[in-house]
Amino acid sequence: MLQYPELRTQGKELIDKFQDLWRRLDIDADQERLEEIERELVRPDAWDNPERLTPILREKSLIVARVDRLAELRRVRDDLEEWLELARDEGGQEVLLALSDQIVLLGEKLKKAEMAAFFTGPEDTADAIFEIHPGAGGTEAQDWAEMLLRMYRRWCERENFEIKFLDFLPGDEAGVKSVTLQICGPYAYGMLRSEKGIHRLIRISPFDASGRRHTSFASVDVYPDVGVDIDIEIKDEDLRVDVFRASGPGGQHVNKTSSAIRITHLPSGIVVQCQNEKSQHRNRESALKVLRARLYEQELQKIEAEKKVDYEAKNAIGFGSQIRTYTMQPYRLVKDHRTGVEMGDVDAVLDGDLDKFIRGFLLRQSDARQH
Repeated sequence: MLQYPELRTQGKELIDKFQDLWRRLDIDADQERLEEIERELVRPDAWDNPERLTPILREKSLIVARVDRLAELRRVRDDLEEWLELARDEGGQEVLLALSDQIVLLGEKLKKAEMAAFFTGPEDTADAIFEIHPGAGGTEAQDWAEMLLRMYRRWCERENFEIKFLDFLPGDEAGVKSVTLQICGPYAYGMLRSEKGIHRLIRISPFDASGRRHTSFASVDVYPDVGVDIDIEIKDEDLRVDVFRASGPGGQHVNKTSSAIRITHLPSGIVVQCQNEKSQHRNRESALKVLRARLYEQELQKIEAEKKVDYEAKNAIGFGSQIRTYTMQPYRLVKDHRTGVEMGDVDAVLDGDLDKFIRGFLLRQSDARQH
C-alpha cells in the first residue's frame, strides 16, 4: 500500500533536483539566440543561398526542441507539486497512485534533461556516422557484430532516431563483416560517442557443437556527421575512386552493374566504401559523407586530448582493449570498464537499454573536465 510520507520525500527530492538543474541552465541565452536567428531569416537576401542557411535552420530546430523539452519538464514539475498538495489533503489510494506515477514521470524527464546538459561540444548536436566491424574469429565474431547492430537499432527506436544504411557487408555464414550507418536525431553523436571502442562478448557459442565457451570481439567507431555546415576541404586529386559490383548473399541483393564505390583519401590513408544504393552517384555521395565525418573526427582528436585514439591507431580488436564486456556464461553481467557501470539484465542491454552506460560515460567526462 502506498504511503504519503514516503511519496512526499521522493517528490521533494526530485523537485530539489529540478531546482538545481534549472539554476544551471541558461534559458535566457536560448531565447536571445532564437530572436537572432529569426532576424537573420527575415532579411531580404536571407534565402538567396539556401545552403548557407542549413546550419542556422538546424541550430534553430535544436534550440526550439530544447526549449520545448524544458517547458515540458517545468510543467511536469508543476503537476507534481499539485498532486503533492492534493494527496496531503485527501490521501486516498487512487490519488497516491497518481502521485506515484507523476514522481516516476518527473524522474524520467529529469534524467533526459540532465543528460542533455552534458552536451557542450559543437559536434555533440550532430547526427552520427556509426560503424561496426567484427574482430578475428570468423562466424563467431561476425555474429557478435550483428548482435551489436540489433542492440543499437533497438536503442535508436527508443530514442526515435532515424537509421540509414550506408554500407552493409554480410558474413559468409551468419552475422556481418562490416556495417556503416547514418543515425539521425538530436544529439545522436553526443550520446553515441560513448560507444566508441572494443566490445567483448563471452558466451556458449551456438556455432560450437561441443558447447564450449567463446570470447568474441567487435569494434564500434562513431564520427560526427558534419554535413555541409563545417568546412572540410577534400581535393579531387587527393582521392582514388574505385568502382566495383556490390557483394551480398545473391539474388536481388546483388547489383548487376558496377555501382559500388570505394574511396581512398591518399593523404590520410582513410578508406571508405558504400554499396547500399543502386545508383553509383548516390553511393559516391554517401561515401564522401563518411569520409568527411572521419576527417572531421581526426581534426577533433588533434584538438581534444581526451579523444585518445583515431581510426588508424586504434588498439587491436582483442584481449585487454575492450571498453565493455557482455558476459552470458558462466554468469550474466554487462560491465563498462571505463566507468565501472554494471547491469545484470544482459537481455535488456542487448535489447537497447543503454542509457545507464551512456550516462555513466558522460558523467565521467564531465567530472574529468571539472578536475
